[in-house]
Order: sequence, then C-alpha cells, then structure tokens
Amino acid sequence: MISICIPTFNFDIIELVTVLYHQAKKLNYQIEIIIIDDCSNEIFKKKNKKVCENYGKYIELNKNIGRAKIRNLFLKHTKFDYLLFLDCDSLIVSDSFLSRYVNTLNKKNNKVICGGRIYSKQAPARQQLLRWKYGLFKESKSADIRQIIPNKSFLTNNFIVHREIFEKIRFDERITLYGHEDTLYGFQLKQYKINIKHIDNPVLHGYLENNIEFIKKTELALMNLIHILDFVDNDKNFITDVTILNFYEKCKKKNVTSIIALLFSLLKPLLKILLSKGVANLYLFDLYKIGFFSINYKRHTKGR
Repeated sequence: MISICIPTFNFDIIELVTVLYHQAKKLNYQIEIIIIDDCSNEIFKKKNKKVCENYGKYIELNKNIGRAKIRNLFLKHTKFDYLLFLDCDSLIVSDSFLSRYVNTLNKKNNKVICGGRIYSKQAPARQQLLRWKYGLFKESKSADIRQIIPNKSFLTNNFIVHREIFEKIRFDERITLYGHEDTLYGFQLKQYKINIKHIDNPVLHGYLENNIEFIKKTELALMNLIHILDFVDNDKNFITDVTILNFYEKCKKKNVTSIIALLFSLLKPLLKILLSKGVANLYLFDLYKIGFFSINYKRHTKGR
C-alpha cells in the first residue's frame, strides 16, 4: 500500500498526476495520490486543482511553510504504510514506474528505497547548460553506483520510506530554504543504521533552471549547508560524508582556506560571468562553490 506524496509550489503537475493515476489503476495494489500545495500563485492552483481532485487528494496551504515542513505534513494526510515522495517537476519515463516499486516492496523488507534521477541526453540551450551538465554528470547515476555509498547518494526527489521510519526520522523543520535537506536526511538514516535500497527506477528532471537561477540556488544551498553544520554540531562523520565539507576540512588543515577565500573574492565576478554565459565547466563550478562556501563560512563563524 503506497501513498504518493507530491509537494508542489508554482508548478504545473497535471501530466505527473495523470500518468501516476493511470499507472496506479492498472495495478492490483492500493495506491493513493496526495498533493499539498505550498501556497502557490492562483494561476497554478486553478490549473492543478481540478485534475488533482479527480485523481487524488488536493490540499492547499494558506501560507508557504517550506521544503522540510511540507514533507512532514504528509504524515497527517496519508493513510498507507509506504510513502512515495516525488518532486513536482518530475516526469515519469517508464510505463512500469509504479510496478517496479511495488515489486521491490514485495520481494524484500525494504523500508527506504531510492529510484534515482536522470536528465535528457540532449543538450539544452546555452542558458541552461550548467544545470543540465551538473545533473547529467553529478546526479544521474545507476543504482549500482548509488548503492556503493547508499546514504551519501540519497535524494529526496524520488524515494519511498516506511511510515514507521518517517515518523521517527522526519525532515528537520529548521530547514526552510532550498538545499541539502536530502544530505541531512541521508545522514540521519545512517546514524540510525537504516539501510537504503537503491534501484534503477528514475524520474526525469523536468525543469532546468537557467544558468543564473542555478548559481543562485547553489548559493542558497551552500548557505543552508552552513546552517545545517550548526544543527549537527559540526559532526565529524557528517563532514566526512559531504564532499565539499570534507574538501574544506582538508584545506583547513593545510591552512589554505584564507587563500581560497581571497582568490574567490578576486575571481568571483569573472567566474560568475563565465558560468552565467554558459561556460559549463564543472571544475570551474566546483571552484566557485568552494570559494563561495569558504568566504561565507568564515563570515558565519566570526559572527557567532
């Protein structure tokens, strides 16, 4: 029995909900579809409400509560043991998407299952190259690769969790902005020694931010990560698990973080122009990220 949970904000989810509904109808399995709208604009609410009410349960919030809190809210509005969380910009690419999850649940006692994420192999317009290239090479991985370090590979865009576990380990509601809530949740599952089963059952990432939008979202995510470090009291295991934190820690031991921050303050305008214009070199992007993190982490620690 699966409750499909789709939090949405200012996005057209008609295709996603319709495909899921028709796949669910073909299965001899109890499935419900629950949509919670995080106070979208009226144009999206009107567009989504009719189809969602026909195919599932549609709940509107009168104020925006954020990415963590809205996911926890599904515990109140769902009735089945397994919760399948999908991002609203997901596109279903397989006719057997739901049946693969059902088969995996039937075979073994899997309590947390991640299906994965893929990106179109066709390159988009230049103004969207950075998001596409990052997703294709950093996020789009087979189940075998993800299973090597299962908790580190955890993503919130397409996963199933048993209600019992989700009631015990909820998303940290101190996280209100974009970014790294999946990083923290994967780490918490690891702390509780809960196994994550990765399978090849991906959704297609359906919305590509333009280069400027993606840089801004990355900056938000890095600022969020700095706050999450406070939440976990700079736990050494968490730092080791997160690539950019692990790299920063090594730089700190070599006393080069001040040099990185200085270089970034000088190079930031040039790096931002190159990345914004579609020079989608991931090494340049990594340089931008470590520089941005270094300078803002130093400011954060000084301000405490």
